[in-house]
Amino acid sequence: MATPRNGAEPESPRPATRSSTSDQRAGAARRATGEGPTTTLPARAKRPSKASAPAWQPVLGRFPVLDLSPQQPDDLWPAKAFVGEVVPFRATVFREGHDLLGADLVLIDPAGRTTEHRMTQLNAGVGRWGAEALLDSAGLWRWHVKAWSDDFGTWLHNAEVKIPAGVDVDVMFALGDQLLEEAAADPNRTADERTALEAARRTLADTARGADERLAAVGDDAVVAALTRAPVAHLVSRGPQRRLNVERERAGRGSWYEFFPRSEGAVQRDDGSWQSGTLRTAARRLPAIRDMGFDVVYIPPVHPIGTTNRKGPNNTLTAGPHDPGSPYGIGAAEGGHDAVHPELGTEADFRWFVEEVQRQGMELALDIALQASPDHPWVTEHPEFFTRLPDGSIAYAENPPKKYQDIYPLNFDNDPEGVYREMLRIFLHWIGLGVRIFRVDNPHTKPLAFWERLLHEVNTAHPDVIFLSEAFTKPPMMRGLAKVGYQQSYTYFTWRNGKEELTEYLVELSTETADYLRPNFFVNTHDILTPYLQFGGRPAYKVRAALAATAVPTWGVYSGYELFEDVARPGSEENIDNEKYEFKQRDWAAAEAAGATLAPYLTALNRIRREHPALGQLRNIRFHWCDDPEILVYSKHLEGRFSPTGASDTILVVANLDPHSVRESTVHLDPTLFGADPDQPFRVRDLLTGAEWTWGQHNFVRLDAFTEPVHILTVLPTVPEQFV
Repeated sequence: MATPRNGAEPESPRPATRSSTSDQRAGAARRATGEGPTTTLPARAKRPSKASAPAWQPVLGRFPVLDLSPQQPDDLWPAKAFVGEVVPFRATVFREGHDLLGADLVLIDPAGRTTEHRMTQLNAGVGRWGAEALLDSAGLWRWHVKAWSDDFGTWLHNAEVKIPAGVDVDVMFALGDQLLEEAAADPNRTADERTALEAARRTLADTARGADERLAAVGDDAVVAALTRAPVAHLVSRGPQRRLNVERERAGRGSWYEFFPRSEGAVQRDDGSWQSGTLRTAARRLPAIRDMGFDVVYIPPVHPIGTTNRKGPNNTLTAGPHDPGSPYGIGAAEGGHDAVHPELGTEADFRWFVEEVQRQGMELALDIALQASPDHPWVTEHPEFFTRLPDGSIAYAENPPKKYQDIYPLNFDNDPEGVYREMLRIFLHWIGLGVRIFRVDNPHTKPLAFWERLLHEVNTAHPDVIFLSEAFTKPPMMRGLAKVGYQQSYTYFTWRNGKEELTEYLVELSTETADYLRPNFFVNTHDILTPYLQFGGRPAYKVRAALAATAVPTWGVYSGYELFEDVARPGSEENIDNEKYEFKQRDWAAAEAAGATLAPYLTALNRIRREHPALGQLRNIRFHWCDDPEILVYSKHLEGRFSPTGASDTILVVANLDPHSVRESTVHLDPTLFGADPDQPFRVRDLLTGAEWTWGQHNFVRLDAFTEPVHILTVLPTVPEQFV
């Protein structure tokens, strides 16, 4: 039976009522003997057939299980997670009266294996229950919550009240004995559990002992453990099933580095013309990117660039004879979206480059922009792909008052099936050349239904393919793209610089949208250079990198960030002499020799990320208080049962958000948020400087923006006696 789109269990046939079954049998008997139908009512006043009234089916089980998480809003698509993610499962579970409940999380992995995880009550006042689970395999998981009457817990609560008060003592002990007998008879009990339960029964029934001693027998550690593992559960109710699509680790965790291959190895000739870098010269940059600890190498489109209306330096409307144009003005006589720019190399060179990135221990992300230059083969081969104006010309891309004369946007309504098939072909072409990660330019200018279909079709055939949405637009569209299948999303992080707005945004990303939207915190892009970076100097670059690398599991930088390229084109938020429109030579060796590079800092951040699994989680960020409005404090904690090392991991980040000053203040921590005793001191080590301090709930900090504006602290497992 097919599963409905929303993932609900298929409805079972509604059983017929007893009377309708009898009517059916009687009718069959009459037909067999040749008797005609009988009625006691006039023909025009027939009694309604009971069989025609649908049997009513309750939505709820014996105990309500509601408000499930993780799930997508409206449950139209599966929620998301990635391999190695610790996912919090939540449900509202309650019952009538005062008797106690229990709840279990039931997980079914892609191979069909079922595991159960005991849920704990998070908030008794609202009936909220939860459990955490680490998901360790890719594929479609299913889960539901099983609620049950906790008869033993209810009995124990009542017994602890009644027996000391001398109320119904014999009855309470008899009821307890019945429950222990039932628990011991469970065929799934271990021998040790059965022994402990039988011993408790004997003590409970021993009237020679005092009532307190008899009651204390059920509090024995072995008894409690046995009843915790397999409680006495009655009236079991199963909640609705939900789906969770678990994707490979890189879909949710990684460090990205963007660079333009044509600039790496580019040489300017004496006449001002340029010899472009190639994919093979660009490969010389890969070891340095690898050594900084990045996982993903992201490059802009590699296709031929049109010459009609080609943009010149700094987005000017007139290009000179030696200007390379924007790689987003795609398509020329040499080919379109399935071709490699001849100056970069051949298709064989591209395949070699993909493999070289892999040999360096990284993955390649290719930028795909679904648009065309006026010279694209589509313009003549598929004119129906574009919008014609009344004068017969094709409409340019616009974002009024901006107009992009070198780009024709696609029309997805003239020939929707033809456009879809061609776009799918383009993605499959590059997948065939080894690409498994795509950064998609401006996906918000294409229909959401188009993306839902394309992403589903691609990921069904190639579940390891990852799509990053480059959509800086209104929240409904950004969220919609994530909901229909984009594995990662650019965010508003670049424009969130203050303490309150950062806190609010990180809470939103780690809770409200965490079930489907995975943020990728790029600190800058080839299109974005915010005022904070323009005027904040080296401290601003450190602060933003530290926040991006520690607040979320996936972050990225655009080439040149490590050289503090902070001069903007007047009136804009992008670099002057933008690499998008011209070649850019960078002397990496000279910058390193002069100490004028942030590369060691980026290397340290990526090392810290690899060494501390708490930073690989999205949902575990917790905020603490500081008296200074410019100091942001948060922690990320991972319990030892989820850590690869088996030890708990806690990171504390204390950041001076003001890149122009020294800030001194007191940080107020809630150690319970990372599993520590609030009344006991603990030792911390700064992972950037190596300095150590003894901390507690209240701690003085001094953060000098011009030296080290950020503490990234790890909580050490023990405190030496001399510090207690």
